[in-house]
Amino acid sequence: MLSALLGDQPELEPLKRLIADRTEGNPFFLEEMVQALFEQGVIERNGKVTLKQSLGYIRVPPTVQALLASRIDRLPPDEKALLHTLAVIGREFKLPLIRRVGGGSETELERMLTDLQRGEFIDEQPAFPDAEYTFKHALTQEVAYNSVLSERRRELHERAAQAIEEIFQPRLNEYCSELARHYSRSGNTQKAVKYLELAGQQAIQKSAHGEAITHFNAALEWLKTLPETAQRDQQELGLQIALGIALTPIKGWAAPEVEDAYSRARQLSHNRAENAELFPTVWGLWVICLMRGNRNAADDLAQQLFTLAQRVQDPDLLAIAHYTLANNLGTAGEFASGCDHFEQSLALYQTHGSRSLASLMGGEELAVVCRIMLALTLSALGYPARALQRVDEALHLARELRSPYDLAFALSFAARLHQLRREPQLTRERAEAAIVIATEQGFSWVAALASVELGWALAQQDQPQDGIRQILRSIETSHDPSDLPLLAEAYHKAGKTEAGLRALNEAENLLNKTGTRYYEAELYRLRGELSSSQSKTNHAEAEGCFRRALDVARKQTARSWELRATTSLARLLAEQGKSAEAHALLAEIYNWFTEGFDTADLKDAKALLAELAAL
Repeated sequence: MLSALLGDQPELEPLKRLIADRTEGNPFFLEEMVQALFEQGVIERNGKVTLKQSLGYIRVPPTVQALLASRIDRLPPDEKALLHTLAVIGREFKLPLIRRVGGGSETELERMLTDLQRGEFIDEQPAFPDAEYTFKHALTQEVAYNSVLSERRRELHERAAQAIEEIFQPRLNEYCSELARHYSRSGNTQKAVKYLELAGQQAIQKSAHGEAITHFNAALEWLKTLPETAQRDQQELGLQIALGIALTPIKGWAAPEVEDAYSRARQLSHNRAENAELFPTVWGLWVICLMRGNRNAADDLAQQLFTLAQRVQDPDLLAIAHYTLANNLGTAGEFASGCDHFEQSLALYQTHGSRSLASLMGGEELAVVCRIMLALTLSALGYPARALQRVDEALHLARELRSPYDLAFALSFAARLHQLRREPQLTRERAEAAIVIATEQGFSWVAALASVELGWALAQQDQPQDGIRQILRSIETSHDPSDLPLLAEAYHKAGKTEAGLRALNEAENLLNKTGTRYYEAELYRLRGELSSSQSKTNHAEAEGCFRRALDVARKQTARSWELRATTSLARLLAEQGKSAEAHALLAEIYNWFTEGFDTADLKDAKALLAELAAL
């Protein structure tokens, strides 16, 4: 590189060694040092580069920052002032903005910009209709910016922001982040809060949730400097809701930070009990309670949402309210009622929904999540084909929306449906796809959800130890009690009966504590399977578990769980010589089904019926 800059003259070899030694081979430092030596008259170019001073008289700053500061200080005052202005404007800057903020005549401005280009401080970029410029190196901007006095810096930031608002008024949405930066650094609190919030909303739309969190937190910090007024509370309310939405994909609904944001929003909206503005806050608190298993509070909040929606007769809000009621019913094991509310939610959305509901639902798109949750409910009710259709619809819509969060969410629950269908390879594929997206985007809780399904699939594919480790790591993040039966099943696959029973004991304790009963029948069935493998001669305990599972499934009208429990019980009865009773029980539930005959559960039941008939 030095030869390209200085040539190959032998007499310059000592200078090259000095430059290489001082710069330690840093290309940028090396380039800047050569430029500084030209400016100082140490070397000059006249056809070729020649040394004009003795090496002993050369004084080189010890760092590249010091070298850049020295170069900037040697600029003529007007060029130095312009460079300072450009550094405040940003790394890139358009000519109309330079004119408005920098001032001066057109001729003088063009001359100075040309000189700064010759000095290799800035570069001109091809653009139409106005020229655009950029600092050649980010470090040059940093050094120039830091050399501007703080008062002058604030003044220039304010001028730059005002100029952007004036020049680019028709498309200010493209400049929210820049305006937020300028007004934050100028100390204009009201404008800083306004544009930080807008920049955060734009970041959410781009799925840049980490960036959005930074903007919203900065806006909240600025709000603290303002007097406590109703207007400030209103601004904070919107920001806290927005912060909760931004935090959710990354931290998960059960995270303390998410609860803090929505709880503060609830405090701020205490006098808005009759107002639809309260809806997003109550929604956020409802999800938190549901995720944490606080069923009484979740039921109360869901009813509040329904009352609010009915009061204002907003179809969008009614669609969400039906969705919340459906979730509460589904997690309580009331699948038929839950299914009705999911269907009503989708019908309202499809008939009246005219916009995305993600802004009201913590970033989740109702049309996607409602189909996903409906699919899980249909699966429990005994409609595996219809459940699969709903999942496919959700995945298709999530891809159409180009929302990484919705797609990762949909894939993780698609994996869960395939797990319910006992399809380990498809479960693994969906889970791995969800984990890739969730990891890339920082959606840690979604990755944890999908990892549980991946762990189950690994266990089913003769990798039980890997599966167990995967599930255990995920449970630490997701804290979902429905994951424990899958852990127990993985332990069962690994032949670790005692560990599996402990996982089921923990699941039962959580079930009694939280009222989350989606997997209740499966919990007792799995206990029967583990008990049966623990003792091949004592059938009483296993039979009691299977019959309890069967009783729960029938009460819940959960035909899929009923089929599984009946298959396990029929197999046990056959071992005791009660094949006629086993066949009658299994035939009754098998004959109820009208779809899903390609699923593992129905295939197993059909095969067992044939065996029992032959006895």
